[in-house]
Amino acid sequence: MRRLPGHMRRISGHAERGAALLVALLTVAMVATLAAAGLWQQWRAVEVEAAERQRAQASWVLSGALDWARLILREDAATASSVDHLGEPWAVPLREARLATFLGASRDSDSSAQQSFLSGDIVDLQSRLNVANLVEGGRLSPAGTRAFLRLFELLGLPTGQVTTMAQQLLRAQQAGQGALAADGAPVPLLPQEVAQLGWLGLPPASIAAITPYVTVLPVRTPVNLNTAPAAVIYAAVDGIGLADAQRLVAQRSASHLRNLADATTLLGPEARTGDGVASVSSRFFEVQGQLRLDQQVTVERSLLQRENMLVQTLRRQRVSAATPPPS
Repeated sequence: MRRLPGHMRRISGHAERGAALLVALLTVAMVATLAAAGLWQQWRAVEVEAAERQRAQASWVLSGALDWARLILREDAATASSVDHLGEPWAVPLREARLATFLGASRDSDSSAQQSFLSGDIVDLQSRLNVANLVEGGRLSPAGTRAFLRLFELLGLPTGQVTTMAQQLLRAQQAGQGALAADGAPVPLLPQEVAQLGWLGLPPASIAAITPYVTVLPVRTPVNLNTAPAAVIYAAVDGIGLADAQRLVAQRSASHLRNLADATTLLGPEARTGDGVASVSSRFFEVQGQLRLDQQVTVERSLLQRENMLVQTLRRQRVSAATPPPS
């Protein structure tokens, strides 16, 4: 058998070693790629599991906070009079506090309760004008329309938007009861919250302006004169001026209204607070709870209805779940 010259053998040996080295490098690269993919999948699974665990923990804690708020409102109905005002325990907001404070956890423990902070408040929704008051008995309500017209005038908004909103609300309610639009135009959906009033034709700028003064409730409701701001009182009660409403707000801080007669004394005999326009008690409340767990912030808003000693949750909504900016 013929042997290759020396220099050819050296070249062949170098080629074989080079090929072996290339194969080894490719093998190492493949193993490293597979290992990295495996580590990434494992890391991703851990992250998903941690996020799901935080979501579940937030839901449990906020459910407990909601039950606590229901208990406060129930105890208020049991121990207090039928009057609701801003000096009662339910009206005191819960400032952000470490969750361990409520659980009785040790300060030296490493539990997640040490890194979790809970806050929230209860808002009387009858301190606002109710969009449902625009319609009564299957037709537009003159009193409800006047209240919204005064509010829009006070805020500098086009009053024609009130007429549009009221008409669209009436059409939406009739469609919900099985009636068909006579003109064949699309029927709007019934809004469940103020942010959805665009369904009734309100532009975003107007919705933003009226949000602090307006609510959407399932039934017509009077305005609670013990909790409403001056702008809402002025809009809801015929026969008064804004200065009268502001005077009532200032004087009720010293002593809350016990009945509508007290309101008439403060507002004057021209004030028309009867016929379901105003009251000094409330049935509908909004509970907002916020949980900050590590870097995750979860906010929930719930609509509660209280009838005597029964406090039930009508709607529970996750508002946001975001990461707070670094301090």
